[in-house]
Parts: sequence; structure tokens; C-alpha cells
Amino acid sequence: MFAEYGVLSYWSYFIGAIFIILLPGPNTFFVLKTSVAHGLRNGYVAASAVFIGDAVLMFLAYAGVATLIKTTPLLFNIVRYLGAFYLLYLGVKMLYATLKRSMKGEGDHDVHKGDIFKRALILSLTNPKAILFYVSFFVQFIDITYARPGMSFFILASTLELISICYFSFLIVSGSYLTQWVKTRKKLTRLGNSLLGLVFVGFAARLATLQS
Repeated sequence: MFAEYGVLSYWSYFIGAIFIILLPGPNTFFVLKTSVAHGLRNGYVAASAVFIGDAVLMFLAYAGVATLIKTTPLLFNIVRYLGAFYLLYLGVKMLYATLKRSMKGEGDHDVHKGDIFKRALILSLTNPKAILFYVSFFVQFIDITYARPGMSFFILASTLELISICYFSFLIVSGSYLTQWVKTRKKLTRLGNSLLGLVFVGFAARLATLQS
């Protein structure tokens, strides 16, 4: 399928992309947390930012910038540490907000969609795993002899985005159904937010210690 457009072993790519997307990462946890805590619409706001961030990284990979980051340790380390710092910031902020809400006994506060979008976009753009994925995984399925590799890249990128949309939609809808149930159990909400905060801190530590 799509061999006439320079795509090699499309279905192998499709299956591999599904498994990679199913691996939990910072983007997944952020979208899920947002949909549970703030509802369906805000969940899709976070997911849309992730889609845009992924699209930017895929374009950079095609343009060769991601390859430069991969082959230049200094640039890779800059992206890596920026991502680690931001994950640490999000994790600590979640833990602090949970502790503050617990001490004051307050309910969920309103959040701005712009703030959610900005956080998710930064989280997506500073994900070295995604950069390395687009460089090392995509090129395995592109016929270098094809006259228009941009078309091949577009097909692979579109497939990945469609899989992501389906997966995130499942997470968002499931999370939004849990919203009302969770809100009636304040202790469970605080525990969930605390665990997610610790997860983000863990991602930050892991990202900071990756070998370039």
C-alpha cells in the first residue's frame, strides 16, 4: 500500500506506530489529566496542541533540522534539558497546587484554555523522544530513490496523526466520563494529581539522564 508513493512496508509502519503511540509518555499523561480534571473540551485543547507540536517536529525532521539535533550533541542536550526542566516545572506545580488545595479545602479552580494549550505545546515541542522517533523511524519506510520523498513523508506523518487523534480521543472521552465521579471524591482527586505530579518529575529525571 502506497508503494507507488515511495512508502515501504506501510502496514509494518502502521503497526509500529500504534505500539509507539500506546507507550505512555508526558503528552499522554498531560492530556489524560486535563480531560479528567477539566472536562472534554479542555482535553481536546491539550490534544490539539500536541498534534500541532508533533506536526512541527515532523516538518523539522523532513527539513533536516531534527537530523542536525540528533547528530550534534550540544543541540540535542539543549532540547533534552529544556524538556526535562519543563517536565519538572509541571510536576512540582501539580504537587504544589494539590497541597495548597488540600490545605485550603478549595474545589477545582477555573483554567484558561490558552494556558492548557501553551503547556501542552511546549511539552510536545521539547520531547527529544519524538524528535529521534521522526528521524530514525520514518526514514526506514521511505524509498530514497523515489523522486518526491515529501509525499512519502506526508503519508507517514498523516497516518501517525490519525492514530494519535483516535488514541487521544479515547483517552479524552474516557477521562471526561470520570470527571463527575472523581469530583465527588476529593481525596481520590488529590491522590491522582499527586501521583501525576510525581510521574512528571520522574519523566524529568529520566529525560535529564538520557544518553545522547
